[in-house]
Amino acid sequence: MFEDLSLACKAVKLTDSLQAQQGTSYFHGISSETTNSRQICMHMIHIPPGSRPKVHKHTSHETAIYVISGEAYTFFGNQLQFVEKTCAGDMLFIPANIPHLPINLGTETAIGIVARTDPNQSESLVLLPELEEIAEKAINQLKAKIQNSI
Repeated sequence: MFEDLSLACKAVKLTDSLQAQQGTSYFHGISSETTNSRQICMHMIHIPPGSRPKVHKHTSHETAIYVISGEAYTFFGNQLQFVEKTCAGDMLFIPANIPHLPINLGTETAIGIVARTDPNQSESLVLLPELEEIAEKAINQLKAKIQNSI
């Protein structure tokens, strides 16, 4: 018999879309606010074609993403000098404290499940406005590379 109901299993229905601090649209799922989670959160993220959030990092918390549909490129590193492409069925790991920026350059909305080792809905997020200009240059270079390969 459960003595502490805060430790009970709990199903969560995805709610209306919310806007995260970094500018992404997501559906609030499992977090300390919805389930009394103590060490993890999990949400669904939508990145429409041509859109991206602000450059950011999650201090002290790792992130894992499973791409359900669509595709995205994720720039990462202290100067966003690296890029990784993910498509439906791929998983992406983002270490703690790593600046990163996903962008959808495809034609359909990229949808993913995001799990993070921070149980809070508004995770320990740090926006990095000082990298926005670098991000724009990196995105334009990637777009040119993609265009030249067609």
